[in-house]
Amino acid sequence: MIVKRICLLTISIGIICAFSGCTTPRQPVASSGVKPTQVTVPLNAEGRTIEQENIRNRLLMDNKIGSIKHLYVISAYSGQTLIYSTVQGKVTSSGKRLSPTSVVVGASGERRRPGFAAGSAGDMVTDEVVQDDGSYGSSIPYLYWWDTKGVYHQHYISGGQIIHISDQPVTVKGIIIDMTVKEVSE
Repeated sequence: MIVKRICLLTISIGIICAFSGCTTPRQPVASSGVKPTQVTVPLNAEGRTIEQENIRNRLLMDNKIGSIKHLYVISAYSGQTLIYSTVQGKVTSSGKRLSPTSVVVGASGERRRPGFAAGSAGDMVTDEVVQDDGSYGSSIPYLYWWDTKGVYHQHYISGGQIIHISDQPVTVKGIIIDMTVKEVSE
């Protein structure tokens, strides 16, 4: 009797699995018939991908003590360089901050903006995460790369102007406003 029940239960489970999707999931297929593929990405000797290496190197470049970069603001309409300036250290976006935008205070769970006294309400926590560069917030989107000569570039596109930052001077047509300070000889 027990053996009969176990056999019936096993058969029932098998039938239920067959009709309810207990099979291997099917791979999604695009309407064109193209199926997804997987690629094994090669790693360097340190076990990092090229993308990881670029991010690591950008953080090192952006935080190099005493570095000088070159900032170009270029008109998207004429291609003229509107502003040129050297940059001590790095350019920082106004969206970056040293503290989170909001915190939860103590056991009450009350949300407060930074700058408001928490009194003796207890610990303050935030759901924001400190970024790799030690700050909170986000930067404006940009591309960055190193050319074949090892020169570092950052390129921002926004509205009518293009922002380009490099760790070496770049040859441009002409500069309308040159913000470098020239030494005056007496």
